[in-house]
Amino acid sequence: MADSGFVSVVRAIANAIWLVTGGVLTAIGWALFGVALCVTVIGIPFGLQCFKAASITLLPFGRNIRLRYFSHPIANTLWVVFAGWEMFLLYLAGALANLVTIVGIPAALAGLKVGILSFAPFGAEIG
Repeated sequence: MADSGFVSVVRAIANAIWLVTGGVLTAIGWALFGVALCVTVIGIPFGLQCFKAASITLLPFGRNIRLRYFSHPIANTLWVVFAGWEMFLLYLAGALANLVTIVGIPAALAGLKVGILSFAPFGAEIG
């Protein structure tokens, strides 16, 4: 189903606001974390997941995430134990802060989308 021109314009504006208000810095953080993890051979799969999160952090509006936790249960469990739950809580705190205002509701939903991906990224599909 093709989007109308109005929906595309609204997504572009929302993504531009997102980028200016912290999306770029967050994506850079994800990318740096991914580079740090890719220093070791064991960390490469985990670093690639950080790059996945960085890509959706740049432009979250108009994109969907399909989680498949059990497609890689061991990797996702390791991720959750060592990093995922902390990242999810940070995104949750940011979403709650955005929910204080009506204007922040779309940003809160986009933040939760990325937060859910940061909880268990292995096997997740971004569309």
